[in-house]
Amino acid sequence: MSDTSVQTPEIFKHGSTWLRADFHLHTRADKEFKFTGEENSYVADYVAGLEASCIQLGVIANHNKFDKDEFKALRKKAKKKDIHLLPGVELSVNDGSNGIHMLIVFSDQWLGNDYISPIITSMFPGKAKAEYQHENGRSDKNILQVVEELEKTSRDYFLVFAHVEQKSGLWSEMSGGKLGDFTDNRYEIVRKRTLAFQKVRTWDERTKVQGWLGNWYPAEVEGSDCKSIAEIGKGEKAFIKLGAFTFDAVKFALIDKDARICKEPKKHSHSHIRSIRFEGGTLAGHELHFSPELNTMIGIRGSGKSSILEAMRYVLDIPFGDKAGDTKYKEDLVGFTMGSGGKIEIDAVDRYGQPYTLRRIWKEKYSEVLIDDILQPGVSIRESVLHKPIYFGQKDLSSTGEGFEKDLVEKLLGSKLDDVRREIDAQKLQVTEAVGRLLKVSSVTEQIAEQKDILQDTAHRLKFYADHGIEGKLQKRLDYDADLRAMQKGVGLAETLIADLEDVLASHEDDIRNFVGHTSKHNQELFEKFYSDYDAFVKIVDQLKTGLASLTTHKDELLKRQTELIAIRQGMVEEFAEIERKLAEELKINGTQNISSEEFLSLQKKLSTAKQLIAVLEKQGLQKTTFENTLLGELQKLNELWHKEFTLIKEELDKVGTSSTSLSIASGYKEDKQAFLTFMKEMFRGSGVRETTYQGIVDEYQDFVGVYTDLQNAKQYFGSNPQILNDLFVKNLKSLLTFQTPNKFTIKYRGKELQHHSLGQRASALILFVLSQRENDVIIIDQPEDDLDNQTIYEDVIKLIRQMKPEVQFIFATHNPNIPVLGDAELVHACSFVDDTIEVQTGSVDDSNTQKTIVNIMEGGKEAFDRRKEIYQIWKP
Repeated sequence: MSDTSVQTPEIFKHGSTWLRADFHLHTRADKEFKFTGEENSYVADYVAGLEASCIQLGVIANHNKFDKDEFKALRKKAKKKDIHLLPGVELSVNDGSNGIHMLIVFSDQWLGNDYISPIITSMFPGKAKAEYQHENGRSDKNILQVVEELEKTSRDYFLVFAHVEQKSGLWSEMSGGKLGDFTDNRYEIVRKRTLAFQKVRTWDERTKVQGWLGNWYPAEVEGSDCKSIAEIGKGEKAFIKLGAFTFDAVKFALIDKDARICKEPKKHSHSHIRSIRFEGGTLAGHELHFSPELNTMIGIRGSGKSSILEAMRYVLDIPFGDKAGDTKYKEDLVGFTMGSGGKIEIDAVDRYGQPYTLRRIWKEKYSEVLIDDILQPGVSIRESVLHKPIYFGQKDLSSTGEGFEKDLVEKLLGSKLDDVRREIDAQKLQVTEAVGRLLKVSSVTEQIAEQKDILQDTAHRLKFYADHGIEGKLQKRLDYDADLRAMQKGVGLAETLIADLEDVLASHEDDIRNFVGHTSKHNQELFEKFYSDYDAFVKIVDQLKTGLASLTTHKDELLKRQTELIAIRQGMVEEFAEIERKLAEELKINGTQNISSEEFLSLQKKLSTAKQLIAVLEKQGLQKTTFENTLLGELQKLNELWHKEFTLIKEELDKVGTSSTSLSIASGYKEDKQAFLTFMKEMFRGSGVRETTYQGIVDEYQDFVGVYTDLQNAKQYFGSNPQILNDLFVKNLKSLLTFQTPNKFTIKYRGKELQHHSLGQRASALILFVLSQRENDVIIIDQPEDDLDNQTIYEDVIKLIRQMKPEVQFIFATHNPNIPVLGDAELVHACSFVDDTIEVQTGSVDDSNTQKTIVNIMEGGKEAFDRRKEIYQIWKP
């Protein structure tokens, strides 16, 4: 069936929900009840009274009387308003000085031939109805005798003791410790059938009663004990959590009182999925609704459970983990489910109650986020809409190979680490820049020596030219060339300064000028003084801008002087050429053909360049120590950020150990030495360095940062020819120093490492690991129970799910009936694959049709309900 609302009353569309209940209602059939309206409007008026007080579950319990026709008329009318009424009676039994008023709530088994009225009559033998059908009528039988008579009928019922602290109330009439009799074995059947005390008001009295009753204490409920329509719902409120309007559902809720009965239900404050709609594909036309709490998809293998979960993951854009299995199959499954051009829409609610629609078409790159059909660009689905939803597909939890724990940690904590990882990336950049600066000056000593050799050789060669008087004859040209170089350097310095100042002003001027305009609500007078000072600041900026214009003017003047000198130098080209020709002729006459004026000029230029380089290099040599210290400082910051990341992870993982006695996580900082070794071998591949050399370094150091900061000592581990590794180390310094040796996480279950457990126990531990984080508003798991034994599921997993589900939305696909049954699923979607389409039947685990489906299609379904009956002592599936 494609529309779940057809199968389920509107009130239960999203599964089990909190309803206001009145367990003590009187009607016109009771002599104490007053109705002055029109005869033919009574039923409608009564139901309107229930509706006005938001009563959605009521027990009709008149004094020692049941009117079958009136009850059926009221129930029929109430049903149309999603209000459910249960048949009952307020029976006065022969205990205490005033009798005790006991509400008996009957199952529908009692209604067919009205078995209720005869059982009431049997409680007052020899009396006419007029003698006992009022609040002061009293049965001849006491509590125990009444229950014994009810047990003989083999029909289901339960007891609620009315207004327990008032006259004719159980506590009032059996005060002074007489309630201790209830702990006697004779009263075992009374305890079993008593599911609630009504109208408990006094904390001291409650404490006394709990002391008298020992371990047994039923639920506390409310009832208006109304004597008119206007009094319906008066007094304090009580709420019951139901997923179906049945006697069994109410009975179960009362027994599971801690989870199903309360004075005022808390609103769901976590983000959650409300529904999913399919257009096209195997689920075309379907709309599935979800509870904010526990949802289970059930069905035989191949029924479509995984299709729905994978489609949901696709729209939520939750990535597969690095260790996820069958990713190709899962991607293909989404395509098959959606079909070409298929579209899926998910209605979701964020933590503040804001509704969203998430929409994605098959093969579109991203999902769209909409509010009221208006696109919301840039809104993050997994942060702003649903807070950190997490997804595990089939076998994702049982795949526990190498690196699985790290992948699991990433899945669970990735977004929480975003900030520190951004800091780490930024710091890595600082390290690489520091390495770059250092490498530029790291060979400065060798470069200075090289330039000094060039200087000495050039000077030696120039001495030969000096001996022949060549320098004096060409000195004028040399002087002019030196003048040109000096002017060129001066103009370059001026141009660099102007360009830098222009960049600074371009970057900041607009922001500085546009800053003013803030109006302070509380400090306006102080701000006026602030802006006065700020105006002075802006004037200095104006002065800088004026100064920049002046600098540009002066720079232009410098350029003019340079241009003049260039012109003069060009005008002397012929003069210098004539000198060189005469010199060449003289050298030829003197037989010194090996002397060249061109070579001389080249050597002079080489000499000047060498001197300049030596000056620059010597200056850089002074910077080398500074650069080395800077790099060490940047590496320390990077290490601190790596440790900060580790600490954040460890703090989260330690919470798992405190919240679960069976699960613990051991965290090791930079302890994945295998990853360190693998990276090193990859970086130095082909170098000929032996495996034992790499292993020696890994055994001694945590990472390359440790090697670098202890480099002189570390070289002893570099093998027989340490220079090879030293050179490779320096060559790859940027990559090596920014490599992060991964942290290592070891999951222990019941004190033993995960890898030493059976597959089923491993899966149990990992489910607990996921659940224990308590950071994810939505947890989606496909078949978490594979290979788990039922005892493990109940003792560890389901108990935690039941505890967490008011604050976390769970969506499970499962073959194991214990998850929906013992987990008390708010909503169950039963899937079947028929004629290339997926059909879905929906209902709460309270619903009898859902119970039958679980028993019929899930292996062990009957045993699950028997287990539930064993735990809660009720419910026959």
